Amino acid sequence: MISSDQILFEKHITVTTSDFRFIVSEQLQKIGIDPGPILIEPESKNTAPAILAAALYAIANDKDAILLVSPSDHLIPDIRVFHDTLSRGLKEVLDGKIVTLGIYPTRPETGYGYLSLSKATQYEAMTVKQFIEKPDSATAQSMIKAGSYLWNAAIFLFKAADMITAFETLAPDNFKLTKDSVETAQSDLGFLRMNPEPWSELEDISIDYAIMEKAKNLVAIPYLSKWSDLGDWDAVWAEVSKDQSGTALSEAAHAIDCSDTLLRSECVDQQIVGLGLNNIIAIAMPDAVLIAQKNRVQDVKKVVDLLKLKNIKQAEIHPKDFRPWGWFESLKLDDCFQVKRIFVKPGAAISLQSHKYRSEHWIVVEGIAKVTIDDEIKLVNVGHSV
Repeated sequence: MISSDQILFEKHITVTTSDFRFIVSEQLQKIGIDPGPILIEPESKNTAPAILAAALYAIANDKDAILLVSPSDHLIPDIRVFHDTLSRGLKEVLDGKIVTLGIYPTRPETGYGYLSLSKATQYEAMTVKQFIEKPDSATAQSMIKAGSYLWNAAIFLFKAADMITAFETLAPDNFKLTKDSVETAQSDLGFLRMNPEPWSELEDISIDYAIMEKAKNLVAIPYLSKWSDLGDWDAVWAEVSKDQSGTALSEAAHAIDCSDTLLRSECVDQQIVGLGLNNIIAIAMPDAVLIAQKNRVQDVKKVVDLLKLKNIKQAEIHPKDFRPWGWFESLKLDDCFQVKRIFVKPGAAISLQSHKYRSEHWIVVEGIAKVTIDDEIKLVNVGHSV
């Protein structure tokens, strides 16, 4: 359990897709957190089925379960204020309410959704009149002046039983399909893989559209401290260290006469250099490069859609393929050969393999490998191969 001065937390439940299951587990362990249950979505169906699946899983283990639901990419540095906000929210939850956290706007942001409130207070729970999608600039400015709107943080607090009841009432088809998928889920290498057949029939819908906009017991509580959703590279630029000209650089990035710019390389062997740039985001990945105006990074989905349309693998495939024993990445792929870099965790092992139509040449570049070939087991040192 994770505890604070105010709240006692059970192990968290993570809902993710198959491609990220090992990354999630590895990153949590790296910072000293027990990964807890990880539920695998057969395919992405937006937030409504994912949240319902977590609620169904939780209530099966505790009929009185209360869930705090949050996206994984939010920055909330003031833990004490956050937990104080949750404590106020818990009082509403115990009274049968579904709670959504809102952020008082600091600027007319067009990249966030908004909550329209019956009134605006600093601490009290407030009735949500309407969910408003990402507005244009003029609408955002008018909402800021009105003072009765919050940014929609997409952080929710509720009894699992109350959320399940909401789905049964407001989205019965999605409820039945998700319930079938969770109840017939299969254990897979310590993960819980939900049944893909009923899951494939689910509507792709957000929790806002499916439940929150229709729920009669929804209230908003403001979170009154620093928050960022880190939802795009401009948000990342705002949070990282910058020089006097407002330029932020990663380890392998360099700038000449640049201002208000983010230059980032995700590979230390790949150098990125900016010359005379202003308000630019440039991200160099091992297999692709994104260059965009800072005020256009909210449109990165258009980039992904374009790559998908052209059947370019970078749209959906991560350069590293994570496995329980470590990871591998393809360095070069051609018609008749492939070169891979493979990292095996100390003490871990890859399963024994046999190939009929290809040969493999393994070279140890770091560490010592114990290798099994037929009945022979031997140690292979750096620079040696099998």
